[in-house]
Amino acid sequence: MNVIITGAKGRLGSKLVERLTAAGHTVTATDLPELDLINFWAVRAFIHDHKPEWILHPAAWTDVDGCALEPEKAALINGHATGNIAAAAAEVGAGVAYVSSNEVFDGRAQKPYNEFDAANPINPYGYSKWVGEQSLIYTNPRHMIIRTAWLFAHGGKNFIQSILNAAQAGKPLRVVTNEVANPTYNDDLAEAIIRLVTIGRSGTYHLINEGFCSRFAFARYVLDRAGFVDTPIAQISASEWQRPSVPPEFAPMNNNAAAMLDVRLPRWQYAVDRFLSKEGLMAR
Repeated sequence: MNVIITGAKGRLGSKLVERLTAAGHTVTATDLPELDLINFWAVRAFIHDHKPEWILHPAAWTDVDGCALEPEKAALINGHATGNIAAAAAEVGAGVAYVSSNEVFDGRAQKPYNEFDAANPINPYGYSKWVGEQSLIYTNPRHMIIRTAWLFAHGGKNFIQSILNAAQAGKPLRVVTNEVANPTYNDDLAEAIIRLVTIGRSGTYHLINEGFCSRFAFARYVLDRAGFVDTPIAQISASEWQRPSVPPEFAPMNNNAAAMLDVRLPRWQYAVDRFLSKEGLMAR
């Protein structure tokens, strides 16, 4: 399979490059500054030159608070640039697998969201990802919308590392109890995306580790498994954690569509254990 991967320097993009290359696929990796996805003519030329079967598109501006401060920039990078990829890909018959977010939902549901529940983003990041979804759906019939949530990966900054760094430094911990979603391991997500693309069935998918929890429960599990059982966490509400963006409070998702194709991710607790073990942080 001949694939282009955007955001190839990012944690998800680089993992996709690694796994697909190891499996013997033809992989063209791209990122800034080599290719500016906002420039339609550059994107069109690049895609016409390589003529891929699929474009895996995890590239995004993922600074949720930054998006809240610059919403038009967020919509341009996460939304309209996806439309550029979708249109150029359609010209060469290529499919596009776009990585979206649970933040396209408003978080007011009483149960986990299914793939075709109505999107209603309440912050600029979520809106920008929804714009990307719509740009792809209406431009290219060969598409996969892949929504995920609370991604944690090796290297860089994420929630697990922030919690453990604070605990190791003896800093007080305050974690929100009324924000709920699915913690998702980058390595599991990459494998699931590759399986879906190999199957090639267009559609909307929720790829998240099974189960869901609050931010507080997530932090408590991480600390306990890493040997910080006695480290206290102050429980706070989202309203007490002031930030530019307002995340959806209850936004876990169900994996229905991918599961029908036998593409499932393991439970989030097992994923956290594997992450900690690989980092050498699991308590003995």
